[in-house]
Amino acid sequence: MTAKKVYRLSLGAVLLASAYPLFMGAKMLWAYIQDGGIDVANYPKYIIPYTPICVALIACVAMLPPVLKWCERLALPVLSAMGAALFWGVEICFEQVAVFTNLSEKTNIETWQMLSCVSTPLVKATAWDSLNIRYNPLFKIHFYAIALLIVWAVTGVVYGFYKMARSRDFSRKKPLVAQLVSVTAFVGLCIFACFTAFFRTGNIIISPISAALMTVFFLLFGITAGIYAGTWLYGKRKPLSVAVPSAVSMIVTVVMYIGEMVMMGGALYRFGRGFWFDRLRAVPLSFVDVMTILLSGAVTYFLLTAIRAKEGKNT
Repeated sequence: MTAKKVYRLSLGAVLLASAYPLFMGAKMLWAYIQDGGIDVANYPKYIIPYTPICVALIACVAMLPPVLKWCERLALPVLSAMGAALFWGVEICFEQVAVFTNLSEKTNIETWQMLSCVSTPLVKATAWDSLNIRYNPLFKIHFYAIALLIVWAVTGVVYGFYKMARSRDFSRKKPLVAQLVSVTAFVGLCIFACFTAFFRTGNIIISPISAALMTVFFLLFGITAGIYAGTWLYGKRKPLSVAVPSAVSMIVTVVMYIGEMVMMGGALYRFGRGFWFDRLRAVPLSFVDVMTILLSGAVTYFLLTAIRAKEGKNT
């Protein structure tokens, strides 16, 4: 496939995937212009951060050829910085929009978004305060981390395949395919979470299906970040190209837990009661939480090691 075809296919795919978030963003902005806010009944699910993510991705993919031409060696850092700046610019603007609810006369869209993270829409509308949640803007640490990972990972995939098609150097094909699979699975899980909140009921002890989905989400978040790092360190010596991405995977998983704890007022959802699920004395995590963090690094290590082995890179 030629570089032009890769570019057109990538831009078309991003535009198609962005159609709904962009439409909902335009709908919200129109309501804001008319009424100064949007009614909760018409509030588009998870318009933040997904509309800002889509704006950033469309710009990054569209600008790929000229940026690569102007500053070839720094093209990916430049695109990544541009994507982050665009995301935050649009996100901050959207966060100023008011949502009119029956919970109070008016609340910020970011406050309503936080409540959407806590439980399903039905629970949020009836018993949303069962966990005694209080808004804390620091909960957005994991919101922003998720958004930036999606922007950077998708941009990295498009950049990698475009450059590979242009140079005909396929040495990074396998790590790029792994990155594409991981970020696609992660985005799919994010979309699923938008409409189900993983079936949470507003209680601190969640059901087995909620626990399983949340664990997979945390793992995929860390693994996607680790593989993203591993793709660009591919070809380096093993301690750098495998161990460092594994560490990145565990660190970003910890960041996710920190964001959850802030959102939950210092607590975390529990998957049950007993030794495996109770909070450890030294840290506000359970044994299962610690194992999830370690497993994200271990899976990243295994995947990158397997890719290196197939390419004959064992040192």
